[in-house]
Amino acid sequence: MTNLDAVTAWVDRYRTAWESNDPEDIGGLFAEDAAYFTEPWAEPWRGRDAIVAGWLEHRDEPGTTTFEWHPLIITDDLAVIEATTHYTSPPRTYSNMWVLRLDIGGQARQFTEWWMQHPAPSA
Repeated sequence: MTNLDAVTAWVDRYRTAWESNDPEDIGGLFAEDAAYFTEPWAEPWRGRDAIVAGWLEHRDEPGTTTFEWHPLIITDDLAVIEATTHYTSPPRTYSNMWVLRLDIGGQARQFTEWWMQHPAPSA
């Protein structure tokens, strides 16, 4: 069941995995048969092993991001999250929208992310 506590715990674990790039941290976020859409219409990474491999292939280095988020919608079977990610090197900022569907154990069955880079500041 999806609720604010479950979503908060999942996002906290996501940030831990984001900073560690540890396959166990990453894999623990997702159900065995989960689908991770890196873009809304892209072919998803399907299954925990493919998600871990895709994540590690596109990983960010630890300590290079800050992340703020808040829920927009939480129902019994989905959460929509709005967030901002700041990268330090090179400096850049993204607005993020996540759609998250958790299973009864708090793992993602489906995760879709949208990300939009902010324009570079004028010099």
